[in-house]
Amino acid sequence: MHCILHTGRFLLRNTYQRTWPKCCSSFSKMMRAVCVDKPGGPENLLLRNIPRPQPKDGEVLVKVHAAALNRADLLQRRGLYPPPDGESDIIGLEVAGTVDSLGPGVKEGWKPDDRVMALLCGGGYAEYVAVPEELLMPVPHNLTFCQAAAIPEAWLTAFQLLVFIAQVKEGEVVLAHAGASGIGTAAVQLVRLFGAVPIVTAGSLEKLKMAEELGAAAGFNYKEGNFAQGVLDFTRGKGANVILDCIGGSSWEKNVNCLAMDGRWVLYGTLGGRAVEGDLLGKLLSKRGHLLASLLRSRSLQYKADLVKAFSHRVLPYFSDQAASLRPVIDSTFNLEEIAEAHKRMEANKNMGKIIVNVVSQNQEISN
Repeated sequence: MHCILHTGRFLLRNTYQRTWPKCCSSFSKMMRAVCVDKPGGPENLLLRNIPRPQPKDGEVLVKVHAAALNRADLLQRRGLYPPPDGESDIIGLEVAGTVDSLGPGVKEGWKPDDRVMALLCGGGYAEYVAVPEELLMPVPHNLTFCQAAAIPEAWLTAFQLLVFIAQVKEGEVVLAHAGASGIGTAAVQLVRLFGAVPIVTAGSLEKLKMAEELGAAAGFNYKEGNFAQGVLDFTRGKGANVILDCIGGSSWEKNVNCLAMDGRWVLYGTLGGRAVEGDLLGKLLSKRGHLLASLLRSRSLQYKADLVKAFSHRVLPYFSDQAASLRPVIDSTFNLEEIAEAHKRMEANKNMGKIIVNVVSQNQEISN
């Protein structure tokens, strides 16, 4: 695969410019990271040596072993989804690795070399990242770093949508669009864990089959038929109590048509466009439907900390339970030098489950 070790201008925010003089004194305080000089296609992802972040009060410096891709990464690369103010310009919302060092004021008892996974606002495509201690979770003992990297953003997002936003109840029918995506595969398993009934849409029979193997009770190919009619047939006309929607504009009418009375339609993405034409409000009103919109990246640290705590208590044990009831789904793995190829795979919608980037090679992990 194409190696993207490039030279060129180093354009980062003032955060890095301020730390440059301090960090340049020793090569050991540098790290490799993927940078974007100019928004655009995957070819604009550049691997550089830059200063390591320094953990602030309450932060832990993590040595990244693996990171995972998310659709938000593609948007940020194109300049359409900038990080929140004060956060790293480096792309990457979830990682797994080991504790390198602790910033001042860390209270949670983390120790160097602890295996951890982390939810991030950015900074994941790098060898090191500084993380607020509240956003760290221990890696389940039976998972590799690659598997663990697939958990924080995707599974916490699915958990948030189902529990914090939709407040899903036992026995309800939950329709998850993009059922073979990272969030989709997590949602199917979580819905089952919570005693509800997962059904999905996907764009191929192969993706539908995988979702059903994970526990989906039914699946509908949105390219070959009207998924709304499939949902109504499956529910005997009642419709889905909850819809997890990352599509948006292009499917709004079908969503409303198959929404149950008093159902909750949770919008967390707009892959199918943002514009809506037609009688959305009238149709939604006739169903007494709830339209709920949610993003995770822009939430406050306290909200994310509460989310991590709830997930760790309610869900995390099931990854290492003897019954092995939950598992992250890995589509493919790439090395950090192959990040452009990883983005191309996601952009082509080829992945089933998570795309992982190995920051530390497996050979290095074994030798360590």
